[in-house]
Amino acid sequence: MRLNEKPLGFVINFLLGAAWAFVLMGAVTSFLSFYQDSFIVALISALIGALPGLIGVLVMEYFITDKEKLSELKRQTELLEKLADQKEG
Repeated sequence: MRLNEKPLGFVINFLLGAAWAFVLMGAVTSFLSFYQDSFIVALISALIGALPGLIGVLVMEYFITDKEKLSELKRQTELLEKLADQKEG
C-alpha cells in the first residue's frame, strides 16, 4: 500500500484491482468471442476489449502518483522551513 491514508488507500487499491479485473475480463471475453473467425482478429479484439480497463488502471496509478507527489512536497516544505528557521536563529 503506497498511500498513507488508510481509508483512501483501501478504496484506491480496491478500484485498481477492479480495473485489472476488467482488463482481464475484457481481453478474455473478446478473444473467445472472435476466436472462431481468426486468431489475428481475436488478438486485436482482445486488445480492444482490454482498453477500458487499462484506462482505469492508468487513472488510478495517476491518482496514486499525484498523492505521493503531494505528500513528498509537504515533507520537503517542512524540512525547508526547519532549515530556514535554523539559519535565522
